[in-house]
Amino acid sequence: MLFTDLKLNPDLQRGIDDLGFTDCTDVQAATFTHTLNGRDVAVQSQTGTGKTAAFLITIFQLMNESEQFRGTRALIVAPTRELAVQIENDAKLLGKYLPQRSICIYGGVGYAPQEKALADKVEIVIGTPGRLLDFHQSRKLDFKEMGIVVVDEADRLFDMGFYPDIRRIMRGSRPREERLTLLYSATLSTNVRNISWQFMNDPKEIEITPERMTVEKVTQQLYHVSMEEKFRLLLGLLKRDQPETSIVFCNTKRATEIVAKKLQMCGYNTEFIIGDLPQKKRLSIIERMKAGEIRILCATDVAARGLHVDDIDIVFNYDIPEDAEAYVHRIGRTARAGREGRAVAFACERFVYGLEAIETLIGSKIPTAVLSDELLEPDPTEGKRLPTTHFDDRPPRKPSRRGARTPRSSESGLRPSERKQSDSHRHAPGRTRPDDAKRPARSGDRRSRPAAAHHPRAAATGPRDSGPREAWPREAVTREAGPSRTAPMGDRIEYYRKKYGEDFAPASGGASGGSSGSRPAGGKPPARDDRGGSDTPAARKPDDAAEARRPRKGVLARLTGLFRKEGE
Repeated sequence: MLFTDLKLNPDLQRGIDDLGFTDCTDVQAATFTHTLNGRDVAVQSQTGTGKTAAFLITIFQLMNESEQFRGTRALIVAPTRELAVQIENDAKLLGKYLPQRSICIYGGVGYAPQEKALADKVEIVIGTPGRLLDFHQSRKLDFKEMGIVVVDEADRLFDMGFYPDIRRIMRGSRPREERLTLLYSATLSTNVRNISWQFMNDPKEIEITPERMTVEKVTQQLYHVSMEEKFRLLLGLLKRDQPETSIVFCNTKRATEIVAKKLQMCGYNTEFIIGDLPQKKRLSIIERMKAGEIRILCATDVAARGLHVDDIDIVFNYDIPEDAEAYVHRIGRTARAGREGRAVAFACERFVYGLEAIETLIGSKIPTAVLSDELLEPDPTEGKRLPTTHFDDRPPRKPSRRGARTPRSSESGLRPSERKQSDSHRHAPGRTRPDDAKRPARSGDRRSRPAAAHHPRAAATGPRDSGPREAWPREAVTREAGPSRTAPMGDRIEYYRKKYGEDFAPASGGASGGSSGSRPAGGKPPARDDRGGSDTPAARKPDDAAEARRPRKGVLARLTGLFRKEGE
């Protein structure tokens, strides 16, 4: 079928002619019959068959020629930012002679330019689910204004976890009878059919070519190689085949960066693209790849669907993908739009287990190539330090519940031996911090306590802090004042009798001053000497006057001396 047979809008036909399109592809010929008449379709089609042009031509034609859709807006949902940008570029090329404008909305960039374009009521909105829902919740974008809704690569959206988001977008849109819904997917899975049954108006299911059949136009090769020899084999194949453009797919972000940096050190014009790169840099790399400035692109599966670069000579599966469908998506970067391509896979001891599922999916065995010593080029980067960014593919580690803690900021940069030594200095008894050292901040409201509460021995012997210290609160004690020395003898004896619960009698005058006058009237047994074990003698005769005047120890002895003086 020719595009001229469709009787399209003249300005739209001019844009198609400028791109050099004359014949419709299979997916375009099968869908135009229904979409140009306003009927919903659910299309299963492989990548690179022209489905992007199929729904863009439908949108432009209906907006300009159909009374039902004239003046309405269109929403296109894509799984990745790269694919959304590619759709916007195709829309600008096809509709450059038409009044409709388009905008691409995705995360990773500022909101202000996108908000301004939405405020101008741009007719075609292309974006990823997350940012579209953000603008919808902030009332900057109303899904009910969209008369045409396109879900591109629905299976990829659902694999990435956007199934709930697609349902929210559909629920916020017009009723299915009042809108045109176009759904494109590589496989019509259960989730894809659920969306079709629940939110589409009697859609026509169209199966063009299952994506697994793309292998028919791709020459595949499989090398069984060890992990240590994979990079040497890659260097040998690049040297032997001399591809103009190629893509090297790895399973992890870190491996992608390492392979790219090693190829750069070997003199190859190489870049890498992963999900952690800023959006501006990712778009710049893709544009340079299309312009032929980059010869080799290393990528993860995040670029397998959204990367549209024609004339890819070889796709290297440096790592066998764990998902069988990812293998088909990867090799779909070559042999686009009916062209022939080539794909080479390295089966190492780590990822070889995914090979069986891949061969089951494509329905055939991948031909195995002979690995000769001539293909193993010497690795000039061996033993050299790579300037990598150290992207971590593992999720952040959570501390265990028992006794685990995150290291303090002062410890995070230390080696384990240095950290252990630092701890020993911190807890050494008798040591104090320098005056300029800051005590680490504590969580919670804690009351200061005396040093003896932590280390009594260190608090008693160590140097004191010069700063003021808050005193430990003590209970107030009320003491009863005793009688003065000028008080009468009877009052003082009565006071001590009440205080000690014993009866006292004034000592009789004399030099002997024995302890008999100090013994309670009730009679407590004499005190026992702990050292000798014998009873304390009742009276002791001093040797001289100085010994007699020496104050005796104990409360009773002092009272005896007091009364003796009064008696004297």
